[in-house]
Amino acid sequence: QVQLVESGGGVVQPGGSLRLSCAASGSILSSIVMGWYRQAPGKERDFIALITRGGSTNYAGAGKGRFTISRDNGKNTVYLQMNSLKPDDTAVYYCASWPIAVTPSRSSGYWGRGTQVTVSS
Repeated sequence: QVQLVESGGGVVQPGGSLRLSCAASGSILSSIVMGWYRQAPGKERDFIALITRGGSTNYAGAGKGRFTISRDNGKNTVYLQMNSLKPDDTAVYYCASWPIAVTPSRSSGYWGRGTQVTVSS
């Protein structure tokens, strides 16, 4: 089991930056892969990025080139650096983790409660 707590959300102007953090507690075996999703009102939860404990990353189209995922294994924490933010990035951002041998998806793994990001002038 693992508990995930996101932080770092807030209101930012278009073109600004935010850094989200997600601290995982519990078994590190349940957070071999960690990642970020987001969900805007009335839309499905969309994949943003994931990172393995070894540092391999995978990104979806929406954040490529603007968002960077990283992790600190010593702190069992994953980060999402978001630059050049746009109003379309407004959403609740969720952290997730998966143990080895579990395929990451929106319907598997462990999830945090989310943190709101609002991009508005």
